Amino acid sequence: MRPLFTAVALSFAAQAAQAACQVEYKAKRDKPFELFYNVTTVNAPCSAAEGALRAQLARQGLTLLKIMSKKEK
Repeated sequence: MRPLFTAVALSFAAQAAQAACQVEYKAKRDKPFELFYNVTTVNAPCSAAEGALRAQLARQGLTLLKIMSKKEK
């Protein structure tokens, strides 16, 4: 019985570690000035989605302006 419990617990832990968050956001680029509205999936739980999204957008030369909504995926 104990091995079954351990397997189930590990399965839930793996699912939690793979949590993703769908984020609706507004962003901008300064040169040339452009505004963006998009919905994307961030490979992080919604509680950490803002930081992950900021990093993702920065790699594209964008600045996060506002998160409109978040939804666990």
